Amino acid sequence: MINDYEATQPIIPEGDFAANTNQEAIDALNELIETCKDSQYGFETAAQGVNNPELKSTFTDQSQQRGEFADVLRGLVRSLGGDPESRGSVAGSSRRGWMEIKSAVSGSDDHAILVECESGEDSAKEAYNEALQKDLPPDIADVLRQQAQLVVSSHNKIKSMRDSGQQRSAAPGLM
Repeated sequence: MINDYEATQPIIPEGDFAANTNQEAIDALNELIETCKDSQYGFETAAQGVNNPELKSTFTDQSQQRGEFADVLRGLVRSLGGDPESRGSVAGSSRRGWMEIKSAVSGSDDHAILVECESGEDSAKEAYNEALQKDLPPDIADVLRQQAQLVVSSHNKIKSMRDSGQQRSAAPGLM
């Protein structure tokens, strides 16, 4: 039963709720900044390791895009009063699937690099999905949905390139 004092006071003070919501959003954005920076470095490494000019161009474009995503996310963190992440993390790299890109690049195997990039994109998609499950301000959620759509598009393009490469290499063996 609520007494007279409790009836006049909010159950959760408004300032605390806003602060908790802001901190949850800041944490989610900082995780995505790490994801984007890891992706940026991964795609940059992939671009350096491939021979195919189309792949080199695609990976360079994706690296630049992820850097731009991270910049936008940093601005959103600042707008919420937080301190943005400034770089990707080594732990984040291994967790997000980008560490294996170096070994694929060292073998100069375009197909293996595509496989690793797709794996990295799978992790990026997952990170965006997790962030979008948080209680985010609507304008921030909109930005994340737009970026997530572009990540999915990139994943699908890389997967398609990987599959077309597999088909080309598999065709001669069938004859």
